[in-house]
This record gives sequence, structure tokens and C-alpha cells, in this order.
Amino acid sequence: MNRKRNLTISLLAALMSGLLVYGVYMLQLRQVQFQDKVAVVAADSFVPAGERITAEMLEIREISQASYNSEMLQNMDEVIGMEAVVPLGSSEPLLRWKVDKHRLLPSRAQSTFQIPRDYVLSVSNGIRAGDKVILYLSGEGVESSRLFAEPVTVASVKSSANIEIDDTDNPNLMSLASGDKEKMYASRRDANGMIDYINLNLSEEQWLELDTLCKAGQSKLVIAFSPLSLDIETEEMP
Repeated sequence: MNRKRNLTISLLAALMSGLLVYGVYMLQLRQVQFQDKVAVVAADSFVPAGERITAEMLEIREISQASYNSEMLQNMDEVIGMEAVVPLGSSEPLLRWKVDKHRLLPSRAQSTFQIPRDYVLSVSNGIRAGDKVILYLSGEGVESSRLFAEPVTVASVKSSANIEIDDTDNPNLMSLASGDKEKMYASRRDANGMIDYINLNLSEEQWLELDTLCKAGQSKLVIAFSPLSLDIETEEMP
């Protein structure tokens, strides 16, 4: 009986010793991970949204391996010439979604489509290039509905003279880039011109669905300005 109890105690002691050794190993491994450094690209000082990034705005900063994630940029050449999608804080490691090369161009999964005028029932006159819009279907004998769950990006809005509609003294895109909502509002209020052509960045599936629904003439688009256009600091990457 004593021999069996002694054997059980020995096994438990061996198990506890093993767990203790494993715990010490994991602590040491974690400490090594924190000590290992990774070089990442960071903003040298505050960078406003919409600012085109130059080499003077950047620095290489070392962070712990444990703090690194794959979205962080490590090569300055990837960043130079891009625009800040959101404001960048001083010494803040740059994430891929926070910078973009050409924000009005379609993503890799999209193309820019000019929407035929006979597909459109109405379009908000406050819409400008760079805005997010929501598309609705309407028409006689058609049940009104929202076309896509997510808003889409406006590539450009033009008058019948093929001129981009904006306030020349206070361009909307400049206000959008700097995050100045007051100037954005003023540019929309003061801009003149009726929208005759609107170009949207759509995926192939979105365009085919839109074209199928509208080409017969019964369903038409109502294009509405989305308040997501004003959420500059929380806007996501395409």
C-alpha cells in the first residue's frame, strides 16, 4: 500500500516539475520575443489626412517582435508618394490600409463605370468625386429597394459640358482630404452645375446586376449621398 502511495506521489511530483519547467520555458520565450526588434516605417510627425507623403515625413522605428503585425510597412519606398487616408500620429507605425496611391481609382476588384443617363431617375446634387453613395431602385410598377448593401465610391461627377462639378475656390476634395467638414459643406452648397454624368467604382458583379435590372427601362437608379463620406477618420481600405 505504501509502495503504491509513494509511486503516486513520485508521479505527481514529476508532473509538477515538468509543468514548472514548461512554465519557465514559456516565460523565457516570451521575454525573448519582446527583446527581439523589428524595423517598421513610422510617421516622423503628425500627417493630416490627404497629405502626399514624402521621405522627410517618415522614419524607421524599432518595435518588439510581439507588437509587430503583417499590416505594418517596413519599406519606405512603398510609402513615398502615397496619400494618407486618415491622419497619422507622430511615431505611429504605418499600416497598409492607412495609405493609398490613388484613392479615386477603383480597387483591383473594381472598374470605373459611367452610369447611362437613362438608367438614372434622380441623383443628389450634393454628390462630389470621392463621396460614398447609396443606390436604390425605383420605377413604375417596381418595388422600391436598396440595390447594394454597401455604399459605393464616386469616381467623378460632370456636367453636360464634361466639366467636373465643384467649387473652384474651395474644392471639395481638398476639404475631404484635410477632414474639414465645414468647408466640405460650403463647397457642396456653393458649387454650381447640374450633374449629367456620374462615374462609379463597381465590381464586375455589381455592374452586371445593375445593368441587368436597369437596361429594360422599368427599374431606375436613385443615387443618394451617404453620410459615410463625412466619416473621414474611420473610413476603411477598399
